[in-house]
Amino acid sequence: MSASDKSRQHWRASDLRAVTLLATQATTAVTRMAEGVHQSVWRTLGAPSGVTPAQTRGLTGLIYQSITGVTQQVGNGVATALTRLEPLLQRIESQGEESMERAALLAALNGVMGDRLQAHANPLATPMTLRCNNKMLTKAEPPTATEVTGKVLIVIHGLCMNDRQWTSQHAGLPVNHAETLGAALGYTPVYVRYNSGLHVSENGHLLAQQLDHLVHGWSVPVTELSVLAHSMGGLVTRSALASATASALAWPALLNNIVFLGTPHHGSPLERAGNWVDVILGSTPYSRPFAKLGQLRSAGITDLRYGHVLDADWQGHDRFRRKPDSRVHLPLPVGVACFAVAATTAAKRSPVADRLLGDGLVPLHSALGQHDDPKRCLHFAADHQYLAYRTSHLALLSSPAVAQQVLAWLSR
Repeated sequence: MSASDKSRQHWRASDLRAVTLLATQATTAVTRMAEGVHQSVWRTLGAPSGVTPAQTRGLTGLIYQSITGVTQQVGNGVATALTRLEPLLQRIESQGEESMERAALLAALNGVMGDRLQAHANPLATPMTLRCNNKMLTKAEPPTATEVTGKVLIVIHGLCMNDRQWTSQHAGLPVNHAETLGAALGYTPVYVRYNSGLHVSENGHLLAQQLDHLVHGWSVPVTELSVLAHSMGGLVTRSALASATASALAWPALLNNIVFLGTPHHGSPLERAGNWVDVILGSTPYSRPFAKLGQLRSAGITDLRYGHVLDADWQGHDRFRRKPDSRVHLPLPVGVACFAVAATTAAKRSPVADRLLGDGLVPLHSALGQHDDPKRCLHFAADHQYLAYRTSHLALLSSPAVAQQVLAWLSR
């Protein structure tokens, strides 16, 4: 293996323990699902259930309990042993730069089930961090004054993605909107990496605190904050601003601009379709145990049903229960220039219905903050809206036209 290969490891020592924990939880979940189906069939024949309606009793119940108990004991034992071995393995392995493949895999895994990973203290759960000049920002090693400027651009990714995916390709050439803004306007890009499987508002609270630490520990006085957010990152940004305002933090006073790229301000119909799967699977006793498969999706994903940004939007609610949109309306911040980029896979001269479908994930009206209820509309100024044609949700990150529009906005 070459030195460059060793410096970009796909796997780390802690991943062994993480995979063991995942395997244990998966085996336990499958066992419980099988028992649920078993008991559903028995119940139709008049057989009594065990401790709960989804559990069997007698010898059958004992067998399922034994499988679950042994699985958990073995899994805990292996995880404990690997925890003790991790320091030794970390000294042996190369702890070089993380590979793009590993970063992408972890981002996707966190997006789908990051809330579960964090709840079980799984090492694969991604903590929120800020990164600048390809290094994680820490209080112990802040960037030097010669490396940064007082104009800070906060760059925040979307669901199932990570900070390194802001660099993409167009016509064989690298594209990074944040780097373009940095080179042209003197911004210092600071990238946010976070667990997109958590509730949007949970990430909002975390980001509010991270930005508070940033402005107080920056190497030069911060004169301006701007935000470039893609998809879910826009919801997290709005949530962070609400959290910071409620806590009287200082950084909102420095915030000048927010650019939203394909943000589902009013949700995505794909999550609402997922919610229908829950309802359909739960409609019969035979399929009801399989409804748990639909409920594997994370809190972050279910927040995209309507575009939740506040704690009140989800606290005290069953997130898998179908119900009308009951969000607390959060308007755009006063005194901050807000810009919305929406995309549609349709051509400019295509039928209106085709264009309204949006970028494949986010409908046009949602990305532009428009709503059938006037009270829920986000009022982006007409010249603060841009529509990218023949562009998909992810292609927003590699579109030269989008880069030029954002540059024109922030050059004012």
